[in-house]
Amino acid sequence: MKQKNQWLTDLKSPALRPFLTLWATQSLSHLGSSMTSFALVLWSYTQTGSALATALLSVSTYAPYVIFSIFAGALSDRWDKRKTMLACDTMAAACTLLTLLLLWRGSLQAWHLYLINALNGLMNTFQQPASEVAVSLLAPKEQYQRVSGLQSLSSSAASILTPIFATALFGLGGMEVVIGVDLATFLLAFLMLLIKIRIPQKPAPAAKPNVLSEMREGLAYLFHTPGILGLILFLAAINLIAMAFEAALPAMVIPRSGETALGMVSACTGLANVAGSLIAAAMHPPESRVKVIFWSLLLSMSTENLLLGIGRSLPIWCVGAVMGWLLIPIMNTNLNALYRTYVPVEYQGRFYAARNSLQFFTIPLGYLLGGWLTDNVFEPLMAAQLPGSFLCRLVGEGKGAGAALFLLILWPAGVLVCLIFGANRHIWNLEKNTEKENPHGSDQ
Repeated sequence: MKQKNQWLTDLKSPALRPFLTLWATQSLSHLGSSMTSFALVLWSYTQTGSALATALLSVSTYAPYVIFSIFAGALSDRWDKRKTMLACDTMAAACTLLTLLLLWRGSLQAWHLYLINALNGLMNTFQQPASEVAVSLLAPKEQYQRVSGLQSLSSSAASILTPIFATALFGLGGMEVVIGVDLATFLLAFLMLLIKIRIPQKPAPAAKPNVLSEMREGLAYLFHTPGILGLILFLAAINLIAMAFEAALPAMVIPRSGETALGMVSACTGLANVAGSLIAAAMHPPESRVKVIFWSLLLSMSTENLLLGIGRSLPIWCVGAVMGWLLIPIMNTNLNALYRTYVPVEYQGRFYAARNSLQFFTIPLGYLLGGWLTDNVFEPLMAAQLPGSFLCRLVGEGKGAGAALFLLILWPAGVLVCLIFGANRHIWNLEKNTEKENPHGSDQ
């Protein structure tokens, strides 16, 4: 009870009010944007009947983010964070409004959405590092743990609420209603950022002759801080395995138990994220954030793929989803707090941009690898097995068994990745010798 009262007292602190205002309104706007994206997937599938056409919506959004993030960070460090966020949010709203106008005219086509999503993805390359730095500037350093936990909480809540609200609004009034709600949440967040929030400005490092020079400086910063680089490569490897899992999961669950079962597994994932986010927001900063990051990922990789690979029923799959995702918000909270504490704020824009390119490029690769291996290797392999063979006894028979075998193989792969990076002494030394590891020092 004492810890809970302290948490509530911290949240009421005047020092946190600017962050809480930004967090609440931007989270609401993010929920609105997520509902539009989800509803567009529904609209696209009803129009085309093509899973590939629907998947390209996500690809067209993510590709610019991965490709151009490293350039955007250098520019983000030069620019005013508040103005950058306002400009990017305005452009995203204009894209949403354009979608609405095309709908009203009856001329909206899939290729329109690919271009619009690509532009939104490009804007996000500037908005994301600017907003991360804004949080570092608005929140007191001693509150980084709580702040990161609240960010994880809003993201987890959105993952649960988005499909519920988007499906309901889409069914009641179509895309127009969903987009209307999205624009309303944007307007609220925009006005609060414009009128109520003032983001402190820190002097940027001396400007380089051009953006390429600053981009190289962002990469040089990473390569001169081996502990941070090791963490980023660790997360990149985890992302590769996690996205291969995500690609194979529907192919395992739907043939065996239907789309409703897949929805239940996804709901358990979202609920586990919310529970983990609440724990992360309430807990005190640990003695070692690196230890929390490592053990959270090791326990996640040791359970979910195993339970979903060998499980034959929805309850086991749901337990696996909870075990796999309960600790991820705690890991993310400590990871973000470590980044904000370690990286000087004047370098965070280019750092987050370089991080985005190196850590997230494995996400589309994981999706492609997981989908291709499931369809072309593991499903044919299991289809060729004789009834009662060892593999059939291990993961079952029929369609979906190949995907289950692939998930089971991802289990030791994930554990091995954790053990390999767990032996990286530079990662473990991050909190022991900050000044020695950090060539720029830290003034936070």
